[in-house]
Amino acid sequence: MEKTKKYYEAYDDRYKQVHKESITWFSDNNSKIVMDTINHYFGNRKINILEIGCGEGRDAQYLLKEGYNVLATDISATAIDYCKKSHPDSADSYQVLNCLTDSLQENFDFIYAIAVVHMLVQDEDRQSFYKFLYNQLKETGIALLCTIGDGTEERRTDISQAFDLQKRTHEATGKEMFIAGTSCRMVSFDTLSKEIAENNLILLDRGITAIEPDFPTIMYAIVKKKM
Repeated sequence: MEKTKKYYEAYDDRYKQVHKESITWFSDNNSKIVMDTINHYFGNRKINILEIGCGEGRDAQYLLKEGYNVLATDISATAIDYCKKSHPDSADSYQVLNCLTDSLQENFDFIYAIAVVHMLVQDEDRQSFYKFLYNQLKETGIALLCTIGDGTEERRTDISQAFDLQKRTHEATGKEMFIAGTSCRMVSFDTLSKEIAENNLILLDRGITAIEPDFPTIMYAIVKKKM
């Protein structure tokens, strides 16, 4: 008997539907804020990096080419399979992982999650995310979270409709297709800061940035563990 899928697993459906058309959902432009954060907090230090929600691998592959030690993870087996096949020389750097239910043996200097937190709608799922973050960070570790929003608006989608097909336009090609609607919860900076504090994390910095062309406006928060 097939297990019931969680609403946030609809992203695997979306990757299957998009890749079937021989296109990728996101661009291959790396997220500049990731490298900016590494440079600011770590300089030239050799660090171990974990990516949560690597998707089609754009940020992980950029860091791997720059010589960093990266473990790139995603809940979507379809996305990880795509990354392994697209980058066979670094296939071992990609791994299927559900950060809400799984754990890793290793702890990391730097963890980043681009456009991941917003896909978690339910409070208990968001708390599980922060718990994973806390448990996998080294005592001196830093984490970067980027989540969709403008810092003030709050809204959420209906998780019962996450797998429903919705008409979307593919950014790069203009192609119209029907794909899984997935899930989204936008929170204000006040709510995000409260979540961070309630989960034994300290907020070091926050703001608004852009990851073009995919996220013209996206919130970011940089955190560390409360000891």
